[in-house]
Amino acid sequence: MTASEPPNGPFYIGIDVGTGSARACIINMKGEILALASKDIKRWEPKPDYYNQSSDDIWSACCDCVKRVLTESHIPKTSVKGLGFDGTCSLVVLRESDDAPVAVGPDFTDHYQNIVLWMDHRCPGETAEINATGHSLLKYVGGQMSIEMEIPKVKWLKNHMPAGEFEKCKFYDLADFLTHRATKSEARSFCSIVCKQGYVPVGVDGSMKGWSKEFLEKIGLQELAEDDFRRIGGVLGENGTILSAGEYLGGLCDQAAEEMGLVPGIAVGSGVIDAYAGWIGTVAATISDDRWAEIEEVGKKDDLDVATHRLAAVAGTSTCHLAITKDSVFVPGVWGPYRDVLLPYYWMAEGGQSATGALLHHVLTSHAAYPEAKKLADNAVISVFEFLNRRLEQIQLEQNAPTLEHLVKHYYYYGDLHGNRSPIASEKMKGAVVGLSMDITVDALAIEYLAAVEFIGLQTRHIISALNNAGHKITSIFLSGGQCRNSVLTSLMATCTGMPVVIPKYIDAAVVLGAAMLGAKAGSHDDKGFTTGLWDIMKTMSGPGRVVYPSQDPTEIKLINAKYKIFLDMARRQQEYRSLMDAVLDGNDDTAEILGEKLSG
Repeated sequence: MTASEPPNGPFYIGIDVGTGSARACIINMKGEILALASKDIKRWEPKPDYYNQSSDDIWSACCDCVKRVLTESHIPKTSVKGLGFDGTCSLVVLRESDDAPVAVGPDFTDHYQNIVLWMDHRCPGETAEINATGHSLLKYVGGQMSIEMEIPKVKWLKNHMPAGEFEKCKFYDLADFLTHRATKSEARSFCSIVCKQGYVPVGVDGSMKGWSKEFLEKIGLQELAEDDFRRIGGVLGENGTILSAGEYLGGLCDQAAEEMGLVPGIAVGSGVIDAYAGWIGTVAATISDDRWAEIEEVGKKDDLDVATHRLAAVAGTSTCHLAITKDSVFVPGVWGPYRDVLLPYYWMAEGGQSATGALLHHVLTSHAAYPEAKKLADNAVISVFEFLNRRLEQIQLEQNAPTLEHLVKHYYYYGDLHGNRSPIASEKMKGAVVGLSMDITVDALAIEYLAAVEFIGLQTRHIISALNNAGHKITSIFLSGGQCRNSVLTSLMATCTGMPVVIPKYIDAAVVLGAAMLGAKAGSHDDKGFTTGLWDIMKTMSGPGRVVYPSQDPTEIKLINAKYKIFLDMARRQQEYRSLMDAVLDGNDDTAEILGEKLSG
């Protein structure tokens, strides 16, 4: 610490761009958040399943948030030594000649809308065509590319852009766009290109350049292979720079510094996808709990190996499930394994639920009793979730039910309303309910809400089971996001999975804290090339976690285990129903007869 810096300096800023807002925080060397600011960002839905955003709008929101945390923290800009970014895995399109935004449709005259949001599902045909190739690199994305990834979206743009426009474009993951805007560097992050764009690190499975020209040609995107893959980041060590999380990418450029109210030259770290920043901001939490020693070996508490037993569940609109391993582990229906994306030579697996926060929002707001429930919650000055949790406790008392689980023993909810990310990995999956009645009271809403929460817990179990059956050794869940405040959700998640759920120090800010840790890693870079390891930074800057343990009630555990069997059956039967109807419409009478006999028992 120099004499010119305030106590506890230097300081680091993290910037997180989620689905609906941008946030920034400023932290000290201990990882304590000194100020936090957020600003909503725009989103357009020009057609069903089409979701667009604007890179100019997002950058403006980021700059506004940075200025506010500087003002609110009273930290002089000269004391900020590192900057880190994370963002949703959305596709940003710029004109290569001058960095101007390029329209992504369906209105190709509106260049302000130049981002295809991660949750956009406009390209099922392109996704199917890519997966039909059966290319070997698909095994590193769970066996098939998801409609949420960026290569299918790029293919859609090629198929729909006005003639001659596609050839003028270059493409970024949102996090890589943010570091580009901050530094003018064309460097890419392993996190972005490995996880979402089909890049296989050099040396893995015979990969020579990371990008596969043969794959891009096979899927009809040969333009991306031109000039050694120039428009998607280039070849590492030749015409491109690709970095692991937080590695020094460059100094903050003059223009970005002016827009953010910072000093030019501040160290900027390679960015990550937002969920991966959630892993960084949660899994190194310290736990002082006698029961915890039974779950993790005491002697490994300061060793990176302990992280291989911790699943980060980064919850928001959707939930991402991240697990790290020393060796590659292939899990059907789970994205990855991805090497180098956070730590060099370590592998990451990424499972997920396409809708969790969005699912609960839909369940509540689409129910006839929601206006009444919202009014009652407002009158009590509590959230509608807390109101429903309290109402469920009252119903439990009124029915003399031993546990909340008893209230939904005959109500079966399957909630893949926006498709299944993993491990089924199908955008065709939908929702289903068994147990509906004509009851439209607030109590009926409370029961449906509880069943949806239970579904989230059961699907988490499904994902963890797929991971562990393939070779992972997950023993605990490190949850982040606003869902941590929901005591019913955290308790049910722990009981459904049979694993403790750890709540971080900064519930809502775990992701942006992770971004700030990337800034700390970049800021540790010196002229001799030395940098502090990311895991060491995480251990230093992560605060204590609080543990929610599974229920020990034997009857409740039996009910949950039975519900899990029903959950799996509902998932399987939905696929069988769809196959039967498709066979009938396709004229496959023999297949239809076999499927029909199977369903009829």
